Formats: sequence, structure tokens, C-alpha cells
Amino acid sequence: MKSSLTIRNADVVLPGSIQKTDVSVKDGLINAIGSEIPEVGEVINAEGLILIPGIIDPQVHFREPGADHKEDLHSGSCAAAAGGVTSFLDMPNNNPPITTKKRMAEKKQFASEKSVVNYGFFIGATQENLEELNTVENVCGIKIFMGASTGDLLVDDPKTLENIFANGTKLIAVHAEDESILQENRILMKGIDDVRIHSRIRDESAALSSTKLAAGLSQKYHRRLHILHLTTEEECDFLRTLSRENQISSEVCPQNLTLTSPECYEQLGTKAQMNPPIRSKRHAASLWKALKDGIIDCIATDHAPHTLKEKELPYGKSPSGMPGVETSLALMLDRVNKDLCSLLEVVYWMSESPAKLYKMHGKGKIEVGWDADMTLIDMSLKKKVKNGELHTKVNWSPFDGMELQGWPVRTIVNGQTVYLNGEVNKSVRGKEISFAS
Repeated sequence: MKSSLTIRNADVVLPGSIQKTDVSVKDGLINAIGSEIPEVGEVINAEGLILIPGIIDPQVHFREPGADHKEDLHSGSCAAAAGGVTSFLDMPNNNPPITTKKRMAEKKQFASEKSVVNYGFFIGATQENLEELNTVENVCGIKIFMGASTGDLLVDDPKTLENIFANGTKLIAVHAEDESILQENRILMKGIDDVRIHSRIRDESAALSSTKLAAGLSQKYHRRLHILHLTTEEECDFLRTLSRENQISSEVCPQNLTLTSPECYEQLGTKAQMNPPIRSKRHAASLWKALKDGIIDCIATDHAPHTLKEKELPYGKSPSGMPGVETSLALMLDRVNKDLCSLLEVVYWMSESPAKLYKMHGKGKIEVGWDADMTLIDMSLKKKVKNGELHTKVNWSPFDGMELQGWPVRTIVNGQTVYLNGEVNKSVRGKEISFAS
């Protein structure tokens, strides 16, 4: 399939500005930007639309291998494309978990055959796989589950954690919840099957304790650290005290900005259950302020799909996690339309910053010579999120029924249109993201 095209008359989000101009693509790369550039390949008239760099989702769980009934690399990437996402970073808590070079190579092979957008992968830390962590090639980082979530990759032993931070150079990304506090809270609330206790079991102190531990190890060993899915005001306040010097970064999920406890549990029941949990309005407000202030660096979805049948089990048996890769950009564009933030901020949080944090080659900007990963958005388009009309295999969303203004209408991956007005071109294949070592 040809990967050359010319986009005319779009408002183009360039580094630091928005200009009405044209963009041409040749052989999968951005070839020229300007008002009088020659046409190449397919010509797209984008009058009335805005062209932004392709969205990068730096935390998804596409469930392959091991739980393909929930999602796989093909269905998850189709959902990503429908959401304007051109690249994703997938987590290692699969079955079997991705903890060796051999399993990583197998997963990359699956992705090359199935994914319609670009992909990168974390390798998972265990108590004894330090050599594998340090010798695996071209991964975005090492994932450490400091608190038990889904899968069997818990690493909460202080000596093991210190050993991983002390030995190696790869970025470390942490699920920061203190397992000992989680266990104590489970004992205190044993026998209670009300989902509203979920945020009390996985409370603020568990998140803060683990975040402080990881940050301390990062500073002690000068090791690059990324704190996944921040959820508390206390963590934001702590991060404000650090002189991070590009060494410690963090992210927030749209659901932690837009859903609040206890309302979400009353409306959604166990469908709102995730780790770390949805919290109260004060936390949502603090997370938003920290994102606006640059304390939080980027947005990720933690897309963690389970079937409705699984999610509707009683609390204690229902799994944690919710889908989100298909709705994240629309949720943020809706905030732009409500004058809560600017489009340039959203593009920074969802494209430029993830590319920079993970040192991705050729990603995150519309610039000559960079990969032609771009998304056309219609800021006036209003649509409701509807269960049963999504591309994720589980086909439900916690935002079902919510009307959002501002949606992606065309997603371009390496110069090829992979999503257009509701339909995914399932014949396109993305490429493995290249990370600077």
C-alpha cells in the first residue's frame, strides 16, 4: 500500500504553533510543510479540520498473549486507531508474563502480524530476572508492579527493588502501591463486598508510600523513573517538592480526571473498579492542576479491558480495569471545547511529551523528516460514546452515554490512512517503535 499523500488546507499543529498550511508525505515520512508544496500521492482536502501529531498512548494492556477473549493486539490497535492513537506502549502482565528476551521476541512478532498502529513494549520485572531486564533490546522500559494488580509480577521485596534500580540503565516504570498497606487494609475490611471500599483498601497512603520509595531509589542511583497512573493529591504535592531534573516523570489517566468517587461506584458499580482506584473530587482537581502546572508530564489510558460478564461479578470477584484507548483523545478535546485547556497543551500531553519521555525516534511532532503519524480532528463534531459501537473487543466504556465534542475523523500511520470516519482499514500494519538506548 502506498504511504504517500498530501493534506491540503488543514490547521496544522506544528511545534509551538498552529498554522493553516499543507503537509506532504512520501514513503511514510513527512516530506514537506508549506502553502505551495507540490502534490504527491492521494490528496486530502482537510478544510475545517485540524491536523495534529498522532496520539501516543504510553500505557495499555492489550491482553495478548493469554487473555485474547478480552482484547488482542489486533482489536486493541483497531480501537487505538479509532481513537486517533498512532502508537502505543503495551504492558508485560500477560500469560505467560513478558519477562524474558524470548517472550519479548514472540510478542513483537505477534504485533508485526496484527497491529494496525505502531507499537512498543515494556519488559516485566520479577524477583530474579535482572539479566534479562538489562540485556533485552529496544524496549521502552522495565515495568515494576510494587503492589499486586493483575497478573503475577509483584516485586515488593526492598532488596530486590534496590538491586533493580542499582543495576542497569533502562527507564523504570512503576505501578506505585505499597503491598503491605494493601494487605493490612484487606484484613481490616474483610467480608465487606461493597465496591465503594475499593478506594479505601487501595488508599492514598499506599500510593504515596510506594511513590516515595521509588523516587528515593531513583535519586539514590540516578535512575530514570516514570510513575504510572498517578491518582492522589498527596503524590502531586510530593512531586512538587522534588528537584526532578528530567529524571522522574509521571502520568495521569483521563478517567481519574473525569470520574470521581463515590459517584462513579454508584453509577457504574464494579465497572468503575481499577487499580489504583478512582478517587474523590479533591484528587481529580489536584491531578488536573498538576498536569496544567507541568508536575504531571503526560496522559495515558491504562486501557485494561475485561468483558462485561467479568466486570459484573460481585466485588471481590470482579477484575480491576477498564477500556479507554478509544475515548481518551475525545475526552481531552471536549475539555478544550470547554476552555479548560488549550489544544497545544493536549497535543503536548498526549503526543510530544510521551515521545520525549520514552526517547522515541521520529514520533510526537509534525516536522519534516519525522514519521508521518498524524490525526485529523473535527473540533465541532459532537458524538455520544455508545456501548456496542466501539472497536475494542469488550465493546463497552465507562463513558457510555456521554456526549463529547471534538473527535478524530482520520488516523494516519506511517503515511497510510488506518481510520476514516468510523471505519478501520484492517489491512494496514504499524511498525515497531525505535527507542534511543
